[in-house]
Amino acid sequence: MGNFMEQASILIIYCQIIYNIEFPELNKNGNSIMAVTPLENEIYILKKIAEGDERSFAELFHWYAKPLAEFVFKLTDSIDITEEIIQDSFIKIWVRRETLTDISNFSGYLYILCRNETFLVLKKMAAKSVVHAAFEKEALTEFALDELDNPADGYRRLIEMAVDKLPEQQQKVYKMSRYDRLKHDEIAKALQLSPETVKKHIQLAVQFIRKDVNGRIDLSVILVLTSAVIIR
Repeated sequence: MGNFMEQASILIIYCQIIYNIEFPELNKNGNSIMAVTPLENEIYILKKIAEGDERSFAELFHWYAKPLAEFVFKLTDSIDITEEIIQDSFIKIWVRRETLTDISNFSGYLYILCRNETFLVLKKMAAKSVVHAAFEKEALTEFALDELDNPADGYRRLIEMAVDKLPEQQQKVYKMSRYDRLKHDEIAKALQLSPETVKKHIQLAVQFIRKDVNGRIDLSVILVLTSAVIIR
């Protein structure tokens, strides 16, 4: 097989045919430029994250999550898949935070990470396709995707176990907010509660989840997994 660009082109063409999607054009380095302005003092913030500062990580997450989600959603056309890809990507950043000070172009690095996570998801979806075997033999065997064990899956299970322990009404509100992605006023109308009560239920639920998984999951990971991804 040829170089990285040739391999990437084969994968992109395949995904366009099977899923009728369009990937952004790649530059000569195999990257795409996201129109996201870096954080002010981003080098300093990355240094703080590398040292384990969770507040700095939260700032980084809130800055990049939405534009990344919009980019990934264009490729997947699925909010659920998009949310998992964004979560997995940021969890990997936190787990590997010690390496952040070695990255000269963080937004480009983040784009590549999300792009590869998306490719990996599409590859798994392609496993159900009758053309997957022939394609995988020709292209994916040499395509450098990150297929390390995904720690996010174990974290999600711990979060779900904590959610199952919530009081009935609190659990219902939390699931409608985070899983069904309903707005506070929509939940309030459905359950005949005030928006303020809905907000309080969600706050208490998140507090309980953090306490329940304390010591088993870092606060930064909890932030990523309990935050709803907003697209558009």
